[in-house]
Amino acid sequence: MRVNVLKFFAPFFGFCLIGLVALPAVLSAADRPNIVLIITDDLGFSDIGPYGGEIDTPNLDQLAADGLRFRQFYNTAKCSQTRATMLSGRYYPEVSFTGQHRNSVTFAETLRTAGYKTLMSGKWHLLGEPSEQGFDRYFGHLAGAVNFFDGISSGGLETFRLDGKPYEIPEGLYATDAMTDHALMFLDDEVPENSDQPFLLYLAYNAPHYPLHAKQADVEKYLGRYDMGWDELRKSRYQRQKELGIIEDNAVLTERPPEVPAWDTISDELRREHNLTMATYAGMIDCVDQNIGRVIDRLKARDQFDNTIFIFLSDNGGCPFQRTRSPTREDMLMPWTAESYWTYDEGWAHASNTPFRWYKQNQHEGGISSPFIVHWADGLGGERGRIVDGPGHLIDIAPTLYELAGAHYPETYAGASIGDLRGQSLTPILFGDSEGGPREFWQQFGGNKALHFGDWKISWEKRIKQWELYNVAQDRSETNDLAKSMPDKLAEMIARYETLDRDISDHAPEVAAVNISAE
Repeated sequence: MRVNVLKFFAPFFGFCLIGLVALPAVLSAADRPNIVLIITDDLGFSDIGPYGGEIDTPNLDQLAADGLRFRQFYNTAKCSQTRATMLSGRYYPEVSFTGQHRNSVTFAETLRTAGYKTLMSGKWHLLGEPSEQGFDRYFGHLAGAVNFFDGISSGGLETFRLDGKPYEIPEGLYATDAMTDHALMFLDDEVPENSDQPFLLYLAYNAPHYPLHAKQADVEKYLGRYDMGWDELRKSRYQRQKELGIIEDNAVLTERPPEVPAWDTISDELRREHNLTMATYAGMIDCVDQNIGRVIDRLKARDQFDNTIFIFLSDNGGCPFQRTRSPTREDMLMPWTAESYWTYDEGWAHASNTPFRWYKQNQHEGGISSPFIVHWADGLGGERGRIVDGPGHLIDIAPTLYELAGAHYPETYAGASIGDLRGQSLTPILFGDSEGGPREFWQQFGGNKALHFGDWKISWEKRIKQWELYNVAQDRSETNDLAKSMPDKLAEMIARYETLDRDISDHAPEVAAVNISAE
Protein backbone atom coordinates (compact mmCIF):
# COMPACT_ATOMS: atom_id res chain seq x y z
CA MET A 1 0.00 0.00 0.00
CA ARG A 2 1.34 3.42 -0.92
CA VAL A 3 1.66 6.07 1.80
CA ASN A 4 -0.78 8.92 1.26
CA VAL A 5 1.44 11.87 2.03
CA LEU A 6 -0.95 14.21 0.22
CA LYS A 7 -3.28 14.28 3.21
CA PHE A 8 -0.47 15.89 5.20
CA PHE A 9 1.28 18.08 2.65
CA ALA A 10 -1.23 19.09 -0.04
CA PRO A 11 -2.13 22.43 1.60
CA PHE A 12 1.53 23.44 1.58
CA PHE A 13 2.73 22.36 -1.85
CA GLY A 14 2.64 26.00 -2.85
CA PHE A 15 5.20 25.98 -5.65
CA CYS A 16 5.62 22.42 -6.93
CA LEU A 17 4.00 19.04 -6.40
CA ILE A 18 6.07 16.06 -7.47
CA GLY A 19 4.30 12.90 -8.54
CA LEU A 20 4.57 10.04 -6.07
CA VAL A 21 5.76 7.43 -8.58
CA ALA A 22 7.27 8.93 -11.72
CA LEU A 23 9.07 12.23 -11.85
CA PRO A 24 9.17 14.08 -15.16
CA ALA A 25 12.37 14.99 -16.96
CA VAL A 26 12.89 18.72 -17.41
CA LEU A 27 16.04 18.40 -19.52
CA SER A 28 17.00 16.36 -22.54
CA ALA A 29 19.23 13.35 -21.90
CA ALA A 30 22.25 15.11 -23.42
CA ASP A 31 21.82 18.13 -21.15
CA ARG A 32 21.27 16.41 -17.84
CA PRO A 33 23.54 17.98 -15.25
CA ASN A 34 26.37 16.32 -13.42
CA ILE A 35 25.75 16.43 -9.68
CA VAL A 36 28.26 17.20 -6.92
CA LEU A 37 26.63 16.95 -3.50
CA ILE A 38 28.90 18.05 -0.63
CA ILE A 39 27.98 17.58 3.01
CA THR A 40 30.06 18.59 6.01
CA ASP A 41 29.84 17.21 9.54
CA ASP A 42 28.96 19.29 12.63
CA LEU A 43 29.41 22.59 10.78
CA GLY A 44 27.22 25.36 12.19
CA PHE A 45 24.96 27.80 10.37
CA SER A 46 27.39 30.74 10.58
CA ASP A 47 30.76 29.02 10.13
CA ILE A 48 31.37 29.80 6.44
CA GLY A 49 31.78 33.13 4.68
CA PRO A 50 28.45 33.17 2.79
CA TYR A 51 26.62 32.79 6.13
CA GLY A 52 28.56 35.39 8.12
CA GLY A 53 31.67 33.47 9.15
CA GLU A 54 35.22 34.85 9.25
CA ILE A 55 36.86 31.51 8.32
CA ASP A 56 38.49 31.74 4.88
CA THR A 57 36.19 29.92 2.44
CA PRO A 58 36.87 31.58 -0.94
CA ASN A 59 35.55 28.67 -3.00
CA LEU A 60 32.26 28.52 -1.14
CA ASP A 61 32.12 32.31 -1.29
CA GLN A 62 32.36 32.14 -5.09
CA LEU A 63 29.82 29.34 -5.44
CA ALA A 64 27.38 31.42 -3.37
CA ALA A 65 28.14 34.64 -5.25
CA ASP A 66 27.44 32.96 -8.58
CA GLY A 67 24.65 30.72 -7.30
CA LEU A 68 22.00 30.96 -4.61
CA ARG A 69 21.63 30.49 -0.88
CA PHE A 70 18.70 29.51 1.32
CA ARG A 71 17.92 31.41 4.49
CA GLN A 72 15.96 28.42 5.76
CA PHE A 73 17.14 24.91 5.05
CA TYR A 74 16.74 22.14 7.59
CA ASN A 75 18.55 18.96 8.53
CA THR A 76 17.66 16.45 11.26
CA ALA A 77 20.17 17.70 13.90
CA LYS A 78 22.04 14.39 13.83
CA CYS A 79 24.66 12.68 11.65
CA SER A 80 23.28 9.34 10.48
CA GLN A 81 19.66 10.50 10.61
CA THR A 82 20.47 13.31 8.20
CA ARG A 83 22.18 10.89 5.83
CA ALA A 84 19.29 8.42 5.76
CA THR A 85 16.78 11.22 5.19
CA MET A 86 18.82 12.91 2.46
CA LEU A 87 19.65 9.71 0.58
CA SER A 88 16.03 8.53 0.55
CA GLY A 89 13.80 11.62 0.45
CA ARG A 90 11.88 10.11 3.39
CA TYR A 91 11.95 10.69 7.14
CA TYR A 92 14.68 8.59 8.69
CA PRO A 93 12.58 6.35 11.02
CA GLU A 94 10.79 4.90 7.98
CA VAL A 95 13.97 4.25 5.96
CA SER A 96 15.61 0.88 5.36
CA PHE A 97 17.95 0.23 2.44
CA THR A 98 18.98 -3.37 3.10
CA GLY A 99 17.72 -6.93 3.39
CA GLN A 100 14.20 -8.09 4.00
CA HIS A 101 13.28 -4.76 5.58
CA ARG A 102 14.12 -2.67 2.49
CA ASN A 103 11.43 -0.09 1.79
CA SER A 104 13.51 2.78 0.39
CA VAL A 105 16.05 3.51 -2.31
CA THR A 106 19.12 5.70 -2.18
CA PHE A 107 19.36 8.49 -4.72
CA ALA A 108 22.41 6.64 -6.04
CA GLU A 109 20.28 3.59 -6.86
CA THR A 110 17.66 5.67 -8.63
CA LEU A 111 20.16 7.82 -10.53
CA ARG A 112 22.22 4.80 -11.58
CA THR A 113 19.06 3.28 -13.05
CA ALA A 114 18.64 6.55 -14.98
CA GLY A 115 22.12 6.20 -16.51
CA TYR A 116 24.29 8.16 -14.05
CA LYS A 117 27.73 7.02 -12.95
CA THR A 118 27.47 7.09 -9.16
CA LEU A 119 30.55 7.92 -7.06
CA MET A 120 30.97 8.50 -3.33
CA SER A 121 33.85 9.53 -1.11
CA GLY A 122 33.63 10.18 2.62
CA LYS A 123 31.63 9.28 5.71
CA TRP A 124 28.83 6.70 5.36
CA HIS A 125 27.55 6.11 8.95
CA LEU A 126 24.63 3.88 7.96
CA LEU A 127 24.01 0.15 7.86
CA GLY A 128 25.69 -1.76 5.05
CA GLU A 129 28.15 -0.14 2.65
CA PRO A 130 27.73 2.35 -0.20
CA SER A 131 28.99 -0.20 -2.74
CA GLU A 132 25.94 -2.30 -1.83
CA GLN A 133 23.50 0.59 -2.10
CA GLY A 134 23.88 2.15 -5.51
CA PHE A 135 27.38 3.59 -5.66
CA ASP A 136 29.66 2.32 -8.44
CA ARG A 137 32.77 3.45 -6.53
CA TYR A 138 33.31 4.23 -2.86
CA PHE A 139 36.15 5.38 -0.65
CA GLY A 140 35.75 6.47 2.94
CA HIS A 141 34.84 5.25 6.40
CA LEU A 142 31.74 3.59 7.75
CA ALA A 143 32.01 5.06 11.26
CA GLY A 144 30.60 8.28 12.64
CA ALA A 145 34.01 9.64 13.61
CA VAL A 146 37.62 8.69 12.91
CA ASN A 147 41.12 9.87 13.65
CA PHE A 148 41.97 12.10 10.67
CA PHE A 149 45.60 10.91 10.65
CA ASP A 150 45.50 7.17 11.37
CA GLY A 151 41.94 6.36 10.23
CA ILE A 152 40.92 4.53 13.41
CA SER A 153 37.35 5.09 14.57
CA SER A 154 36.56 6.32 18.08
CA GLY A 155 35.52 2.74 18.85
CA GLY A 156 38.96 1.48 17.88
CA LEU A 157 37.85 -0.07 14.58
CA GLU A 158 39.36 0.17 11.13
CA THR A 159 36.36 1.20 9.04
CA PHE A 160 37.93 2.77 5.94
CA ARG A 161 36.83 1.02 2.75
CA LEU A 162 37.70 1.17 -0.93
CA ASP A 163 35.00 -0.35 -3.14
CA GLY A 164 33.71 -2.60 -0.38
CA LYS A 165 37.08 -3.89 0.82
CA PRO A 166 39.19 -2.86 3.84
CA TYR A 167 41.58 -0.03 3.01
CA GLU A 168 45.07 0.00 4.47
CA ILE A 169 45.84 3.47 5.77
CA PRO A 170 49.05 4.87 4.21
CA GLU A 171 51.61 7.06 5.89
CA GLY A 172 50.78 10.74 5.68
CA LEU A 173 46.99 10.35 5.63
CA TYR A 174 44.83 13.38 6.24
CA ALA A 175 41.24 12.23 5.82
CA THR A 176 39.82 15.37 4.20
CA ASP A 177 42.51 15.40 1.53
CA ALA A 178 42.24 11.64 0.97
CA MET A 179 38.49 11.89 0.39
CA THR A 180 39.09 14.45 -2.34
CA ASP A 181 42.00 12.46 -3.79
CA HIS A 182 39.75 9.46 -4.32
CA ALA A 183 36.82 11.50 -5.58
CA LEU A 184 39.02 12.95 -8.32
CA MET A 185 40.53 9.54 -9.06
CA PHE A 186 37.03 8.10 -9.48
CA LEU A 187 36.11 10.89 -11.89
CA ASP A 188 39.19 10.28 -14.01
CA ASP A 189 38.83 6.50 -13.96
CA GLU A 190 35.07 6.19 -14.43
CA VAL A 191 33.95 9.21 -16.46
CA PRO A 192 36.04 9.89 -19.59
CA GLU A 193 36.23 13.58 -20.42
CA ASN A 194 34.52 13.04 -23.77
CA SER A 195 31.77 10.86 -22.28
CA ASP A 196 28.11 11.86 -22.52
CA GLN A 197 27.34 9.92 -19.34
CA PRO A 198 26.42 12.23 -16.45
CA PHE A 199 27.75 11.53 -12.98
CA LEU A 200 26.76 11.89 -9.36
CA LEU A 201 29.58 12.63 -6.91
CA TYR A 202 28.53 12.47 -3.26
CA LEU A 203 31.37 13.94 -1.21
CA ALA A 204 30.74 13.51 2.52
CA TYR A 205 33.50 15.19 4.48
CA ASN A 206 33.89 14.17 8.14
CA ALA A 207 35.27 17.62 9.01
CA PRO A 208 34.88 19.55 11.24
CA HIS A 209 33.55 16.73 13.47
CA TYR A 210 35.70 15.87 16.47
CA PRO A 211 38.42 14.83 17.10
CA LEU A 212 39.71 18.25 16.06
CA HIS A 213 42.59 17.31 13.80
CA ALA A 214 44.10 19.67 11.24
CA LYS A 215 47.36 20.13 9.42
CA GLN A 216 49.82 22.36 11.27
CA ALA A 217 49.81 25.17 8.71
CA ASP A 218 46.01 25.30 8.72
CA VAL A 219 45.94 25.58 12.52
CA GLU A 220 48.68 28.17 12.77
CA LYS A 221 46.91 30.35 10.23
CA TYR A 222 44.14 30.93 12.79
CA LEU A 223 46.07 31.05 16.06
CA GLY A 224 45.37 34.40 17.67
CA ARG A 225 42.35 35.11 15.47
CA TYR A 226 39.95 34.08 18.25
CA ASP A 227 41.52 35.98 21.12
CA MET A 228 38.33 38.06 21.31
CA GLY A 229 36.39 35.01 22.52
CA TRP A 230 33.00 33.57 21.73
CA ASP A 231 30.91 36.53 22.87
CA GLU A 232 32.55 38.99 20.48
CA LEU A 233 32.70 36.35 17.73
CA ARG A 234 28.93 35.92 17.85
CA LYS A 235 28.40 39.68 17.69
CA SER A 236 30.69 40.07 14.68
CA ARG A 237 29.14 37.13 12.84
CA TYR A 238 25.67 38.46 13.53
CA GLN A 239 26.59 41.84 12.12
CA ARG A 240 27.94 40.25 8.93
CA GLN A 241 24.81 38.11 8.61
CA LYS A 242 22.68 41.23 8.73
CA GLU A 243 24.87 42.96 6.16
CA LEU A 244 24.72 39.93 3.84
CA GLY A 245 20.96 39.57 4.25
CA ILE A 246 21.33 35.88 5.09
CA ILE A 247 19.13 36.26 8.16
CA GLU A 248 15.79 37.99 8.38
CA ASP A 249 15.44 41.38 10.05
CA ASN A 250 13.49 39.71 12.83
CA ALA A 251 16.26 37.20 13.65
CA VAL A 252 17.72 38.63 16.84
CA LEU A 253 20.99 37.60 18.43
CA THR A 254 20.07 35.15 21.18
CA GLU A 255 21.63 35.42 24.61
CA ARG A 256 24.56 33.34 25.75
CA PRO A 257 23.28 30.27 27.63
CA PRO A 258 23.76 30.44 31.41
CA GLU A 259 25.98 27.35 31.39
CA VAL A 260 28.47 29.10 29.06
CA PRO A 261 30.74 31.52 30.95
CA ALA A 262 31.44 35.01 29.69
CA TRP A 263 34.78 34.99 27.88
CA ASP A 264 36.26 37.67 30.12
CA THR A 265 35.60 35.57 33.25
CA ILE A 266 37.75 32.57 32.34
CA SER A 267 41.43 32.10 33.08
CA ASP A 268 44.25 32.91 30.68
CA GLU A 269 45.11 29.20 30.58
CA LEU A 270 41.61 28.25 29.48
CA ARG A 271 41.58 31.03 26.91
CA ARG A 272 44.77 29.64 25.35
CA GLU A 273 43.19 26.20 25.15
CA HIS A 274 39.96 27.53 23.67
CA ASN A 275 41.91 29.62 21.17
CA LEU A 276 43.75 26.49 20.05
CA THR A 277 40.61 24.40 19.65
CA MET A 278 38.75 27.08 17.69
CA ALA A 279 41.80 27.68 15.50
CA THR A 280 41.86 23.95 14.75
CA TYR A 281 38.15 23.88 14.00
CA ALA A 282 38.60 26.83 11.64
CA GLY A 283 41.58 25.15 9.99
CA MET A 284 39.50 22.04 9.32
CA ILE A 285 36.82 24.11 7.59
CA ASP A 286 39.43 26.04 5.66
CA CYS A 287 40.86 22.71 4.45
CA VAL A 288 37.42 21.55 3.31
CA ASP A 289 37.11 24.70 1.24
CA GLN A 290 40.57 24.14 -0.24
CA ASN A 291 39.46 20.68 -1.31
CA ILE A 292 36.23 21.97 -2.80
CA GLY A 293 38.49 24.21 -4.87
CA ARG A 294 40.35 21.13 -6.10
CA VAL A 295 37.08 19.61 -7.31
CA ILE A 296 36.10 22.84 -9.05
CA ASP A 297 39.49 23.09 -10.75
CA ARG A 298 39.34 19.52 -11.99
CA LEU A 299 35.87 19.97 -13.45
CA LYS A 300 36.93 23.19 -15.16
CA ALA A 301 39.94 21.41 -16.64
CA ARG A 302 37.58 18.70 -17.92
CA ASP A 303 35.18 21.34 -19.31
CA GLN A 304 32.42 19.96 -17.08
CA PHE A 305 32.05 22.71 -14.50
CA ASP A 306 29.30 24.72 -16.18
CA ASN A 307 26.91 21.78 -16.46
CA THR A 308 27.55 20.51 -12.94
CA ILE A 309 25.14 21.39 -10.17
CA PHE A 310 26.90 21.87 -6.83
CA ILE A 311 24.93 21.49 -3.61
CA PHE A 312 26.56 22.25 -0.25
CA LEU A 313 25.09 21.71 3.23
CA SER A 314 25.81 20.47 6.76
CA ASP A 315 24.33 17.49 8.60
CA ASN A 316 23.50 19.33 11.85
CA GLY A 317 24.35 22.37 13.91
CA GLY A 318 27.50 22.98 15.90
CA CYS A 319 28.34 20.28 18.45
CA PRO A 320 28.47 21.31 22.16
CA PHE A 321 29.87 18.09 23.64
CA GLN A 322 33.13 18.59 25.51
CA ARG A 323 35.02 15.31 25.07
CA THR A 324 38.65 16.36 25.09
CA ARG A 325 40.66 13.47 26.49
CA SER A 326 42.71 14.03 29.64
CA PRO A 327 46.16 13.10 28.24
CA THR A 328 45.63 15.53 25.37
CA ARG A 329 45.03 18.41 27.76
CA GLU A 330 47.60 17.36 30.37
CA ASP A 331 50.39 16.98 27.82
CA MET A 332 49.10 19.78 25.57
CA LEU A 333 49.28 17.53 22.52
CA MET A 334 49.08 19.50 19.31
CA PRO A 335 46.07 18.87 17.04
CA TRP A 336 48.26 18.05 14.04
CA THR A 337 49.31 14.79 15.76
CA ALA A 338 47.36 11.54 15.66
CA GLU A 339 47.78 11.11 19.43
CA SER A 340 45.74 14.22 20.24
CA TYR A 341 41.98 14.28 20.85
CA TRP A 342 40.54 17.77 21.22
CA THR A 343 36.95 18.95 21.01
CA TYR A 344 35.79 22.54 21.13
CA ASP A 345 33.70 24.10 23.87
CA GLU A 346 29.98 24.80 24.07
CA GLY A 347 30.73 28.50 23.82
CA TRP A 348 32.23 28.03 20.36
CA ALA A 349 29.30 25.79 19.35
CA HIS A 350 26.93 28.59 20.34
CA ALA A 351 28.96 30.91 18.11
CA SER A 352 28.85 28.39 15.27
CA ASN A 353 25.05 28.49 15.34
CA THR A 354 24.77 32.30 15.39
CA PRO A 355 22.21 33.79 15.82
CA PHE A 356 20.15 30.80 16.93
CA ARG A 357 19.61 28.78 20.12
CA TRP A 358 20.70 25.25 20.97
CA TYR A 359 22.90 22.77 19.11
CA LYS A 360 23.34 19.39 17.44
CA GLN A 361 20.67 16.92 18.62
CA ASN A 362 18.23 19.73 19.50
CA GLN A 363 15.31 20.59 17.24
CA HIS A 364 15.51 24.32 17.86
CA GLU A 365 16.94 26.39 14.99
CA GLY A 366 20.53 26.11 16.18
CA GLY A 367 20.41 22.33 15.85
CA ILE A 368 18.64 22.01 12.50
CA SER A 369 19.50 25.12 10.45
CA SER A 370 21.99 24.37 7.69
CA PRO A 371 23.83 26.49 5.15
CA PHE A 372 22.47 25.50 1.74
CA ILE A 373 24.30 26.71 -1.36
CA VAL A 374 23.44 25.75 -4.94
CA HIS A 375 25.56 26.60 -7.99
CA TRP A 376 24.90 25.60 -11.59
CA ALA A 377 26.33 27.89 -14.24
CA ASP A 378 24.26 26.46 -17.10
CA GLY A 379 21.02 25.89 -15.27
CA LEU A 380 20.20 28.29 -12.45
CA GLY A 381 17.61 30.93 -13.18
CA GLY A 382 17.10 34.29 -11.55
CA GLU A 383 19.73 36.70 -10.32
CA ARG A 384 23.09 35.17 -9.43
CA GLY A 385 24.06 35.47 -5.81
CA ARG A 386 20.46 35.72 -4.70
CA ILE A 387 19.24 34.65 -1.30
CA VAL A 388 15.88 32.89 -1.08
CA ASP A 389 13.73 32.21 1.95
CA GLY A 390 12.74 28.67 0.97
CA PRO A 391 12.24 26.85 3.21
CA GLY A 392 13.75 23.54 2.18
CA HIS A 393 14.56 20.28 3.90
CA LEU A 394 16.68 17.18 3.40
CA ILE A 395 13.58 15.35 2.16
CA ASP A 396 13.64 17.67 -0.87
CA ILE A 397 17.11 16.77 -2.17
CA ALA A 398 16.24 13.39 -3.69
CA PRO A 399 13.12 14.56 -5.59
CA THR A 400 15.04 17.61 -6.81
CA LEU A 401 17.83 15.43 -8.20
CA TYR A 402 15.33 13.05 -9.78
CA GLU A 403 13.55 15.84 -11.62
CA LEU A 404 16.81 17.34 -12.88
CA ALA A 405 18.05 13.92 -14.00
CA GLY A 406 14.79 12.76 -15.56
CA ALA A 407 14.86 9.79 -13.18
CA HIS A 408 11.79 7.76 -12.31
CA TYR A 409 11.22 7.03 -8.64
CA PRO A 410 10.33 3.33 -8.38
CA GLU A 411 7.36 1.63 -6.76
CA THR A 412 9.52 -1.47 -6.31
CA TYR A 413 13.25 -2.08 -6.13
CA ALA A 414 15.20 -5.31 -5.57
CA GLY A 415 11.90 -7.11 -5.05
CA ALA A 416 10.74 -4.74 -2.29
CA SER A 417 7.90 -2.23 -2.22
CA ILE A 418 9.25 1.31 -1.94
CA GLY A 419 7.49 3.94 0.15
CA ASP A 420 6.56 7.37 -1.16
CA LEU A 421 8.81 10.40 -1.17
CA ARG A 422 8.06 12.87 1.59
CA GLY A 423 9.75 15.85 -0.05
CA GLN A 424 9.15 17.99 -3.09
CA SER A 425 11.36 19.29 -5.85
CA LEU A 426 13.13 22.60 -5.31
CA THR A 427 13.53 23.17 -9.05
CA PRO A 428 11.07 26.11 -9.19
CA ILE A 429 13.42 27.92 -6.80
CA LEU A 430 16.52 26.84 -8.72
CA PHE A 431 15.05 28.00 -12.02
CA GLY A 432 14.07 31.38 -10.56
CA ASP A 433 10.32 30.82 -10.78
CA SER A 434 9.71 30.91 -7.02
CA GLU A 435 11.23 32.09 -3.76
CA GLY A 436 9.59 29.19 -1.94
CA GLY A 437 6.38 28.82 -0.02
CA PRO A 438 4.74 27.45 3.13
CA ARG A 439 5.82 23.94 4.09
CA GLU A 440 5.39 21.32 6.78
CA PHE A 441 8.42 19.50 8.27
CA TRP A 442 8.56 16.85 10.98
CA GLN A 443 11.62 16.85 13.25
CA GLN A 444 12.68 14.39 15.97
CA PHE A 445 15.78 12.98 17.60
CA GLY A 446 16.39 11.42 21.00
CA GLY A 447 13.33 12.88 22.71
CA ASN A 448 13.73 16.34 21.14
CA LYS A 449 11.07 17.10 18.54
CA ALA A 450 9.53 19.87 16.45
CA LEU A 451 7.08 20.62 13.66
CA HIS A 452 7.21 23.44 11.13
CA PHE A 453 3.83 24.32 9.65
CA GLY A 454 3.81 27.41 7.50
CA ASP A 455 4.84 30.36 9.67
CA TRP A 456 4.54 28.33 12.85
CA LYS A 457 6.76 25.98 14.77
CA ILE A 458 6.45 23.94 17.94
CA SER A 459 9.54 22.58 19.71
CA TRP A 460 10.00 20.13 22.57
CA GLU A 461 13.31 19.95 24.39
CA LYS A 462 13.51 16.84 26.58
CA ARG A 463 15.22 18.67 29.43
CA ILE A 464 12.48 21.30 29.56
CA LYS A 465 9.64 18.80 29.02
CA GLN A 466 7.06 21.15 27.56
CA TRP A 467 5.99 22.34 24.13
CA GLU A 468 7.06 25.79 22.98
CA LEU A 469 5.30 27.71 20.20
CA TYR A 470 6.94 30.22 17.88
CA ASN A 471 5.95 32.27 14.88
CA VAL A 472 9.21 31.72 13.00
CA ALA A 473 8.17 34.16 10.26
CA GLN A 474 8.36 36.89 12.92
CA ASP A 475 10.74 35.28 15.40
CA ARG A 476 13.23 32.96 13.67
CA SER A 477 15.52 33.05 16.73
CA GLU A 478 12.77 31.54 18.92
CA THR A 479 12.93 34.12 21.69
CA ASN A 480 9.19 34.72 22.22
CA ASP A 481 7.38 31.55 23.31
CA LEU A 482 3.66 31.94 22.52
CA ALA A 483 2.51 28.63 24.03
CA LYS A 484 0.67 30.17 26.97
CA SER A 485 -0.83 33.11 25.09
CA MET A 486 -2.04 31.04 22.09
CA PRO A 487 -3.27 27.69 23.49
CA ASP A 488 -5.54 26.96 20.53
CA LYS A 489 -2.71 27.35 18.01
CA LEU A 490 -0.49 25.22 20.24
CA ALA A 491 -3.12 22.47 20.40
CA GLU A 492 -3.55 22.58 16.62
CA MET A 493 0.18 22.21 16.05
CA ILE A 494 0.53 19.38 18.57
CA ALA A 495 -2.32 17.52 16.86
CA ARG A 496 -0.64 17.92 13.47
CA TYR A 497 2.66 16.70 14.88
CA GLU A 498 1.06 13.63 16.46
CA THR A 499 -0.82 12.72 13.27
CA LEU A 500 2.28 12.91 11.12
CA ASP A 501 4.39 11.20 13.77
CA ARG A 502 1.94 8.26 13.86
CA ASP A 503 2.03 7.95 10.09
CA ILE A 504 5.84 7.83 10.11
CA SER A 505 5.82 5.27 12.93
CA ASP A 506 3.26 3.14 11.09
CA HIS A 507 5.66 2.82 8.17
CA ALA A 508 8.83 2.23 10.18
CA PRO A 509 10.68 -1.00 9.34
CA GLU A 510 11.88 -3.37 12.04
CA VAL A 511 15.47 -2.54 11.07
CA ALA A 512 16.03 1.07 10.01
CA ALA A 513 18.94 2.49 8.04
CA VAL A 514 20.28 4.36 11.09
CA ASN A 515 20.49 1.38 13.45
CA ILE A 516 24.16 2.07 14.09
CA SER A 517 26.27 3.52 16.90
CA ALA A 518 25.96 7.29 16.94
CA GLU A 519 28.61 10.00 16.96
